[in-house]
Formats: sequence, structure tokens, C-alpha cells
Amino acid sequence: MTHILLIDDERKLTGPLQSAFEREGYQVTVAHDGHAGLSLALVSKPDVIVLDVMMPGLDGWQVCQAIRERSSVPIIMLTALDESVDRIKGLEMGADDYLVKPFNVRELVARVKALFRRIRLTHEELDAQQQSNGQARKPVPLQFGNLSIDERRHEVRLDDHPLRLRPQEYELLLFFARHRGITISRDTIFDRVWEGSEANNNRTVDVHVRWL
Repeated sequence: MTHILLIDDERKLTGPLQSAFEREGYQVTVAHDGHAGLSLALVSKPDVIVLDVMMPGLDGWQVCQAIRERSSVPIIMLTALDESVDRIKGLEMGADDYLVKPFNVRELVARVKALFRRIRLTHEELDAQQQSNGQARKPVPLQFGNLSIDERRHEVRLDDHPLRLRPQEYELLLFFARHRGITISRDTIFDRVWEGSEANNNRTVDVHVRWL
């Protein structure tokens, strides 16, 4: 079962969010402060983290930064800060998406689903799909010098060493690999890689390209 870690000190919000995610079949763990959330993030190995920015003690920025030093788990940040500089800060710290409060609970659920779609099928799911379609032949990894991208395993290797990439970094690299030698606008890149996100397209693309 897909595991979501929800880190937010607003109990009147975490209750409805937990119920909404559980109705969709997700397992949900809730932490009401940054310290507890960080510990759970590192121990429970969630599939995605929904993280509030404004929390007493250890805030969302600090939690996100600490998680990114150890894990590439997808992170969606919740924030009452609607300034573009705050959104950019979140992306630069490693968040994969953000949602400004107040928001519709259904929108957050939809964003989590979209994020999982970008992560793509797991290795086992893709194998099962290939078998059901009669596809016995496995796809050959894309090779670019000493860099290889294995779409079946969702894995990138450099000099035969695995690289730890966040979902958008992987999708961006794969998009570039599939369109090498072609000039593509930022808007097109954003629409293909950040489906459904409200992030500023130019700055979002620039930040992630800089990471790569």
C-alpha cells in the first residue's frame, strides 16, 4: 500500500486530509511538528511526503533540507506564503511541488496522484503489463556515453554507478534524452514534465536544469 507522510501542525487540517487520502486507498502517517516528521520520514520510508512550511520549532524549510540530504522521496509543500520568492525557495531546497493555503482537499489528492503518475509504473507493474501485452522483449536502456537511463527500472547510472534523482529530475533527464538535438521551449518542457503544477514554469525549469 502506498504510504503518505503528512507533516503539519494544524490538526483541524490533518484530520480531513488523512481521511481523504485513506478513502483513496493510501496508508497515512501524521506528524504534528517538524522534529517528529523528520524522524518518521527517515524511519518509515514513505512514498511521498506532504509537508507544511510554517511550523513551530523545526519549520518545513529545515525539514525539507534535512530530508533531501538523505533521501529523494517526493515532497509536496503546503504554504500560506504566496510570494514567488518563497515558491522558488521551496523548489531550490528540493520540493517537487507546492500548494498554497487555503486549498481544496481534492486538489491536493489530485496533485499526489499526478506526482505518482510522474514516478511511473514500478518495475513489477511494468513487467506485468509487458507480459499481458505479449511483450517478451524488454526495452534497452538509453545510452549516452557513460550515462545510461533504464526506463524499465526507473534507474539512471553514471560510470555504472546509480544516481539518486528526484522524480522531476528523472523525468526532465529522460525528456532531454528522448529529444536530444532538438531545441525545445521552457513552456513545452514544463507542460510535459510538470503536469498539473502551478509552479512558475521558467524558474522551475531553470532550477531543475541547474540541479542536473
